[in-house]
Amino acid sequence: MATLSVTLIRSTIRRTGVQKRTVEALGLRKLHQTVQHQDSPQIRGMINQVKHLVTVSEEA
Repeated sequence: MATLSVTLIRSTIRRTGVQKRTVEALGLRKLHQTVQHQDSPQIRGMINQVKHLVTVSEEA
């Protein structure tokens, strides 16, 4: 199964509550913080909701 690296590149200030909670649920607290997640439809859906705030890279 592939691993996804998710990095927060934009602040959650002035974002909706749903977007703030989604970023927090991904495990991102600070700008430029990177977390690793197993690739799954649930994680992909969360990333899709905040795609304008994060960058994603796949690792084998």
